[in-house]
Amino acid sequence: MLRDVLDGSLDLLLGGSCVGCARPGRPLCEPCAAGLPDGARPAWPSPVPAGLAPPWAAAAYDGTVRALVLAHKEHRVLALRGPLGRLLAQAVSSALHGQPGGPAGPVVLVPVPSRPGSARARGHDPTWSITVRAARLARAGGLDVVATRLLRSRSGVLDQAGLGAAARAANLAGSMHCPATSLRRLATCRPRASLVVCDDVLTTGSTAREAQRALESVGLTVVALAAVAATRRRTDAAAGSWDLGPF
Repeated sequence: MLRDVLDGSLDLLLGGSCVGCARPGRPLCEPCAAGLPDGARPAWPSPVPAGLAPPWAAAAYDGTVRALVLAHKEHRVLALRGPLGRLLAQAVSSALHGQPGGPAGPVVLVPVPSRPGSARARGHDPTWSITVRAARLARAGGLDVVATRLLRSRSGVLDQAGLGAAARAANLAGSMHCPATSLRRLATCRPRASLVVCDDVLTTGSTAREAQRALESVGLTVVALAAVAATRRRTDAAAGSWDLGPF
């Protein structure tokens, strides 16, 4: 894509290096790109929020994948939207093919909305950009998929960093809504579509569950959740052991 070429060229001119191994040159070198996961797996958090749609993720949130997410989101390394979009597309494809009977009818990818002001502060909306890329790749793979911004985040939501599952759920309760204008637009272009909620990282599932609630409250059908990565679940905080789950 022309945009990827321009973003990559800019990174090279500014003296970039691989986020995975620090090799000078591209933001993601060929060996590190080749080492990214191929496919996706169920990524149920523990505990599972009540009513959560089936969640899928392409990778565990560590190593090179974690570096990709952070560099794209926090440091605006825009060339990384390509590999992140591919990982999200893998999760979307696995989620849809994991439905009984496989994907049926049109599908809309709905990104989790940014907190008010965060996209402006970052200079871009990272979740939206990788969701758009994932939809494009899914269409190239033969799926009837588009990406649409349906949700808005209300003010007053705190930064989720450092919050546990219960605190995250309480912080996010009622924080998202689907404006009437978004519903009308969806009804015009994609009536009877199934929805997949998309995010970069699935942690406790609270954010995805709130997005799912907001969409279902206006009569829409959420069939799955898809993320680039999911955090590994800690099973014994004192011992520092981890339940590696599906990854």
